[in-house]
Amino acid sequence: MRGNKGKVGIRGRQNIIAALLCLGGIAFNVILNDVVAAFNMPIYLDSVGTIAVAACGGYLPGAIVGFFTNVIKSIQTPSSLFYGVANVLLALSAAFISRRGWFKNKLGIAKSIVLFSLIGGGVGAVIPWYMDGISFESDSLSGILYGTGFFNLAFSHIFSSLILDCLDKTITVLMVVAVLRIIPEKFFGYCNFSMWMQNPDSVSDTITGVKGKTYTRKMSIRVKVLFILGISLGIVAVVAAVISMNVFHKTITNENIKLSKGVTRLAAEMIDGDMVDEYLESKGKAEGYDRTRALLTDILNTSENIAYLYVYKIEEDGCRVVFDIDTEGVSGEPIGKLIPFDEEFMEYVPALLRGDKIEPIIVRDSYGHLMTSYSPVYDSNRKTVCYVGADVDMDRLAGEEKSFLMELVSVFTGFFLLLCSFVMWLTDYSIIFPLRAVTASADMNSHMDDSQENLDDSVKKIRGIDVRTGDELENLYNSFCRMTLNQSEQMRSIKRLSESTAKMQDGLIVTMADMVENRDSDTGAHIQKTAAYVRIIVEGLKKHGYYAEKITPKFISDVVRSAPLHDVGKINISDAVLNKPGKLTAEEFEIMKTHTTAGKHIIERVIGTVQGDSYLKEARNMAAYHHERWDGKGYPEGLHGEVIPLAARIMSVADVFDALTSPRVYKPAFPLEKAIAIIEEGKGTQFDPKCVEVFFDALDEVKIVLRKYNQTDIT
Repeated sequence: MRGNKGKVGIRGRQNIIAALLCLGGIAFNVILNDVVAAFNMPIYLDSVGTIAVAACGGYLPGAIVGFFTNVIKSIQTPSSLFYGVANVLLALSAAFISRRGWFKNKLGIAKSIVLFSLIGGGVGAVIPWYMDGISFESDSLSGILYGTGFFNLAFSHIFSSLILDCLDKTITVLMVVAVLRIIPEKFFGYCNFSMWMQNPDSVSDTITGVKGKTYTRKMSIRVKVLFILGISLGIVAVVAAVISMNVFHKTITNENIKLSKGVTRLAAEMIDGDMVDEYLESKGKAEGYDRTRALLTDILNTSENIAYLYVYKIEEDGCRVVFDIDTEGVSGEPIGKLIPFDEEFMEYVPALLRGDKIEPIIVRDSYGHLMTSYSPVYDSNRKTVCYVGADVDMDRLAGEEKSFLMELVSVFTGFFLLLCSFVMWLTDYSIIFPLRAVTASADMNSHMDDSQENLDDSVKKIRGIDVRTGDELENLYNSFCRMTLNQSEQMRSIKRLSESTAKMQDGLIVTMADMVENRDSDTGAHIQKTAAYVRIIVEGLKKHGYYAEKITPKFISDVVRSAPLHDVGKINISDAVLNKPGKLTAEEFEIMKTHTTAGKHIIERVIGTVQGDSYLKEARNMAAYHHERWDGKGYPEGLHGEVIPLAARIMSVADVFDALTSPRVYKPAFPLEKAIAIIEEGKGTQFDPKCVEVFFDALDEVKIVLRKYNQTDIT
């Protein structure tokens, strides 16, 4: 528990440092932006803190700084909120390229400036374009480019934005690089928020780069989570945007209907209905016409949404102009002009001719896409003499709707990226990192050899991860720990049983060999010495790289353990032949030669009772063929060269050498030099040359064996 509390304390301090770093980054952005604004400089520097924090702490702290920087700036400048998406994108990009070392070399720094300029300048150009349209001063860079006549409006706007932002991002990146050079790199590990409940340090060899590249077959969990999140939030966003746009459209339409109705009612009150005919007859020269026109002009100028304000007298063949107020510097229709009805307007003509009130109408005619409200003007007898019309430009409202949609998209995208950063961080610490640690340990466990020491070390490392996610993943980890521990204990038990069985088998082999040796009056310690020589030869072959495909650790073990059984067939030879003190007759020698085939049959019967790949197969080869010769003149089958099993070729050298250096009833022991000369003479004829070579290379070891078992001087 104390260790767990220690981890929680370290994690808490790290989170405090990360939170302070985020606050510092936000403050740095806001202050720098205010400073350059105070000096009216053509740069922003509102992303220095964002990029620096992202480079130090990763994508989540960087995204927090980027998003909330614009939230705070929006208090003074509301439109700043819509540019939060650019700052969050800068944070995610900075975290990505920082991990790849771009800030550490000149080429990386140059690429960073280009990337950040494309993000900042591109988003910074598109957002105002779709919100408010493209507008610029003639002496600005955009105006100069457009004024050349070589570039259209959109290109001039976007290209100038990229150029200006390149200056901003160049200064920003250079400041960030300077900050990163000052901060010790080991401090970066404390700059990210942490909820690490496990201990990856205990498996550092296998979890190196636990936050690095993940190897997956098709798609990682992180990508799947982000995919599901993106689809879900995308659907919610589309539905919310459709509903919001529908509500906004209805709201803005109703507000403008109310506005246009109010304008027409107010304008109708300003007109003396009894004077309308006189105004028409005098062509506007009658008293009060100019004053009324001025009042109507003031009413029109009170709202930007009213595109046209006019007064028409409705006649059978068209609308007779009484007043047509100038709009945006364009002169209105002259008084008394008859304007024919548009086709879309014909259905409303009967009601207008009757002087009825009509509801606002939306039409597309020669004047554009307009929403028109009409209010009747009455004379002193309450008779409708004309109508005041006010037109709201629906295309202008569509522009406001497009601007509102852009605001929605900008804010939602910034929030979406921030949320994705948080989900990625949460997924990493809750699923990816612990799962990757356990997977790496399991993979390490599957690729190591089956030595007990390695198994115990693997169990220790796996248990040292100490996953504490508090969910099904922790349950899976605990089950995995129990499984590996049980596997280790089972292997320990199996190895103990295997070792016990091997000792029993070796004991039986030695017992069988002793039974044979005890019948032979002059083979003292023969099985011990030949086994020692066999080990010397087979290890020499391995050392020299001879027969590498054959000489494996198992082969070495099998050959050395099988060596005592090479003469087991002598149990079938009678004592008269086996212990005859003189030279054997031809008939007796033929009987003696049968010990090879007898040994083969004895061991094959034993092999038949054993399941699996038994080491006795090499014992059979040694018993059957250790008297075969390299030149094919041996017995029992006359095999030659590498057709003779390798184990038998090894035993052939060991057996003959021991026979030469040991006393027999029919001869004394030969001196070492003579025995070596005889073996050398048989190299390439009786013996495998490579076996002889490695045997002679290890003569110092051979002499040790001779001193151990021979009572006479080896020389």
